[in-house]
Amino acid sequence: MNIVKSTRLFEQWLAQHTNVVKKDLRLKHANMKLSAFRFLRGTYYRWAQLWPELCTNESRVPRVLAVGDLHIDNFGTWRDVEGRLIWGINDFDEAYPLPYTNDLIRLAVSAHLASDAGHLSLKKNDICDAILEGYLQTMQQGGLPFVLEEQNEWLREIALTDLRDPVRFWKKMEALPTASRDVPVSAIDAMEHLFPAPNLKYRIARRVAGLGSLGHPRYVALAKWNGHWIAREAKALVPSSCHWAGDHHAPAEILYQSILSRAVRCPDPFVQLRGQWIVRRLSPHCSRIELTSLEVHGSETRLLNSMGRETANVHLGTRSAAKDILRHAKRQRRTWLHEATQTMLRRISTDWKVWKKDGYE
Repeated sequence: MNIVKSTRLFEQWLAQHTNVVKKDLRLKHANMKLSAFRFLRGTYYRWAQLWPELCTNESRVPRVLAVGDLHIDNFGTWRDVEGRLIWGINDFDEAYPLPYTNDLIRLAVSAHLASDAGHLSLKKNDICDAILEGYLQTMQQGGLPFVLEEQNEWLREIALTDLRDPVRFWKKMEALPTASRDVPVSAIDAMEHLFPAPNLKYRIARRVAGLGSLGHPRYVALAKWNGHWIAREAKALVPSSCHWAGDHHAPAEILYQSILSRAVRCPDPFVQLRGQWIVRRLSPHCSRIELTSLEVHGSETRLLNSMGRETANVHLGTRSAAKDILRHAKRQRRTWLHEATQTMLRRISTDWKVWKKDGYE
């Protein structure tokens, strides 16, 4: 089955689970042609279908409740209950019980593609070494969230870019088009639940964001509270693409809240799963950060090491993960992550070439 047929079958499955926004799907198809990195971000369903076959040894290892669709643009910041700025993994749409190697390989693949596109200045071998070193060190230490306060100053400086300026952020939010179709009552209830006060007047807008979830309904409620803007977003979720790919180790349920509650992290109190909707607060400092917006020159190795550490923070939410993973890791070749990454990069390159030629317009 090639990538075109795989995409067609997956989107038929997706339409059985949510009201697909066809206009957004067409945008996703076009974006997937622009670069191999965008293609990777938009095709986790294909990864779930292929990687267990291509990385056979790496798929027969201890399982954890994993991120699934992990990549270098799946990180962001939020405020915890103490108002502290936290950095970490931002999206768990594809959370699923998987071999722990899945997240590491996919993260490394995304870093290689970003490097090829000129967004990271790193030697190819250093990418895997930085990720794996951070991951295993944190596994040994038991995990520690990234609080960007009196520590992690270097990361705070990277994260707080001009693109996250409040004036620019809220102008962008105000420019969102008002939702023209009936908004599901369940989405409205979910967003209202996170408002700071009852009976606020608000406008519901349609938002196009991300890449992997393009095609899922996504709404933003914009309101003024005490004279200034606030925003709440609701995005429709479906079970992980791993179910479509044929992996049935877990029931077909959405595991977003489960992975949040188990991970070693300072959670965002405004991220909640309500029915089929994942709801969150949007603000200049509570959003995903794309690598292209970061000033990372000179800190690339440190940033990838931190991404490996944060991946371990999430995997440590699985009981006995550290013991099982560290025991397994000691028996592996030092180059296993690099070799698996190269295997997946070759297949992604092949699929992307097919998609550029024969994919949907």
